[in-house]
Amino acid sequence: MLKLIVAMSRFICLLALFLLLGLPIQAVFGQIAEGTATPTVTPTPTPAIVLVSSPVPGQALQGNVTVSGNTAVQGFQSGELSFAYPNSSTGTWFLIQESSEPVANSTLALWDTTTITDGVYDLRLVVTLQDGSQKTFIVPGVRVRNYTPIETNTATPVTPTSTPLPGDTPVPSETPTPTVSPIPPTSTALPANPAEISQGDVRQSLLKGGLAAVGIFALIGIYRGLKRLGKHE
Repeated sequence: MLKLIVAMSRFICLLALFLLLGLPIQAVFGQIAEGTATPTVTPTPTPAIVLVSSPVPGQALQGNVTVSGNTAVQGFQSGELSFAYPNSSTGTWFLIQESSEPVANSTLALWDTTTITDGVYDLRLVVTLQDGSQKTFIVPGVRVRNYTPIETNTATPVTPTSTPLPGDTPVPSETPTPTVSPIPPTSTALPANPAEISQGDVRQSLLKGGLAAVGIFALIGIYRGLKRLGKHE
């Protein structure tokens, strides 16, 4: 309200002044418009950063993979994209792509993952600035899976639990006590031993042996008798 009163007072004073000086009335409105003009606000641009937007950490990769990101930062001189084994003791990085032109939120490189063995790798984007300093962005734990199955996460089933209503006292359930019933031992007859010799087998063997001996002696006696008869003749 105070601003409105001040504006109206200014308008009346300017109008009276311009009428006394004989100036055109349009100049009054021009002065008012100039005094109340809304200033133009210029948005501050967001500073660009070194970034790999794809792939993301832990992503499974197969075949030719498009690596996207941004290297269009102030003072850009060169960019380098490379990969390495995670927690490598040698600190060796293998070059994928090197560029002397900045990339503004677009494709940084096309990575052929079929040329390396399956495993877990880290991606690194390094931008060297004109003053010699460097900006680095690392994507940890990307999984190359060209020759091995891609792991799938299995959700752990959640066991539902009942929540008692207010005022209700849960009644503990009785846990049945298992009863152990002794099982009487059952005797199992052993199978017959095929090498076992019974008494009947012994008797039969002795009888056959005796008959064979008697037969042999009888043949010997017959042979001797025939031999003696031959001498007497």
